[in-house]
Amino acid sequence: MSNPRLTALDALHRSLGATMTDFAGWDMPLRYGSERDEHNAVRTKAGLFDLSHMGEITVTGPQAADFLDFSLVGNIGGVAVGRARYTMICQEDGGILDDLIVYRLGDTEYMVVANAGNAQIVLDALTDRAEGFDAEVRDDRDAYALIAVQGPESPGILKSLTDADLDGLKYYAGLPGTVAGVPALIARTGYTGEDGFELFVEPQYAEKLWQALTEAGAPVGLVPAGLSCRDTLRLEAGMPLYGHELTTALTPFDAGLGRVVKFEKTTNDGRFVGREALEAAADRAESSPPRKLVGLIAEGRRVPRAGFPVVADGKVIGEVTSGAPSPTLGKPIAIAYVDAAHAAPGASGVGVDIRGAHEPYEVVALPFYKRQK
Repeated sequence: MSNPRLTALDALHRSLGATMTDFAGWDMPLRYGSERDEHNAVRTKAGLFDLSHMGEITVTGPQAADFLDFSLVGNIGGVAVGRARYTMICQEDGGILDDLIVYRLGDTEYMVVANAGNAQIVLDALTDRAEGFDAEVRDDRDAYALIAVQGPESPGILKSLTDADLDGLKYYAGLPGTVAGVPALIARTGYTGEDGFELFVEPQYAEKLWQALTEAGAPVGLVPAGLSCRDTLRLEAGMPLYGHELTTALTPFDAGLGRVVKFEKTTNDGRFVGREALEAAADRAESSPPRKLVGLIAEGRRVPRAGFPVVADGKVIGEVTSGAPSPTLGKPIAIAYVDAAHAAPGASGVGVDIRGAHEPYEVVALPFYKRQK
């Protein structure tokens, strides 16, 4: 088995006493101290994350937009320069290969950001689908380090280090700028449910940028934050995680995310990979709703985990996809797929089978947590 890959910040994480873990083939910080404290800092102040394990793929060329419209389910050609879009790449059968963020950097240049565990899969799929298009697919995973600052204090921290117009930078937008003297793509995106920024920089500048953000954030309580609290933050925010809420066995319609599929695209005569299967999935979802993705809040203290059965009236009605203690709610929570008949908020008699005991849970609409604008 090969050794895990190291980010440009590896030595720095170790100097901070981080607990490291192998994640998707990368050695990544799981936590630096208390994951609860890191979680609460992001909710109330700010947290600093190393996300350099994410996979950046650059697409350029005169037909870059048409190519991405064909390869992905979203209307990528309709994204304005400087904006970003959440989308998915699907198989011919409609199964989800990955969920992605696509940034339009120029008229004929895009950056596709894939999940770490799927980056090679997405790169291979895009490379295969590029045939016949005047577009180039480039593996830029080694060209970037990715640092995120997330939380209500993040705009103030970043403003102290850049002349970029952050007030004019909308959610799901990105602009080139300089942060602490470091050239960066400054994106107002994140995976925590809070306001925040993701900064794409050359790996050689990663440590300088991390240190500058640390110093600028110290007076307002910024802390380094690991993957563990990133997961509880996204869980509270009801954000899907590939391998849990999203898999190749599910279409976007099965996952309740049919809105990302744009059948009205006119490029390529409306053709895109998986279109026929996805049209059928959309029809099925309308006539016979699949299991729905819901939130579950524990009445007791036992924590549900992915794969645990959801039960009602002595029958299995679904399955937990993600579960953890919620620092914000102070109770265990879970995301689960459940039969439509039991998916309404407040549905009675719903529980989770935790090692043979049926623990009672309240069904709620997602997300569990929404920040105050």
